[in-house]
Amino acid sequence: MVTIDVHPPTEKAASQARESYEKLVRFVEPKRPLTFVVSDAEHKESIQLPAEVVELLKKVLEAMVAGHGVTLIPLHAELTTMEAADILNVSRPYLIKLLEADEIPYRRVGRHRRVRMEDVLTYKKNIDSAREAILDQMVAEAEELGLYD
Repeated sequence: MVTIDVHPPTEKAASQARESYEKLVRFVEPKRPLTFVVSDAEHKESIQLPAEVVELLKKVLEAMVAGHGVTLIPLHAELTTMEAADILNVSRPYLIKLLEADEIPYRRVGRHRRVRMEDVLTYKKNIDSAREAILDQMVAEAEELGLYD
């Protein structure tokens, strides 16, 4: 598994991220690659970044500007139950209950459970959508009863 961790940025790094972000967003258009000119003391070269990479770079810079660390994990990666629980912001025992209730697919490696990152994110997306629907329903009912303006 390839995991890249960037811990919360230093003040200098956050400042550089802010400057880079402000310059980058002037050129970003949805689903369009960008060409970057990279250089050092001896070389200068243009490279084209796919639109998906540009969007990822933009999000990393946004997080750094906000003072947050960033972790990049490939979708195909397999996580431990502790890693999956951390991503969902739940306890490990609660995650185990979700796995055993077949809410999230997993496989066993010896005595250990492994969960695919993609499955964790799918579960998170589904649960967030369900919560959103419930909140929308509650707001509609409150408006109907005249409790919400």
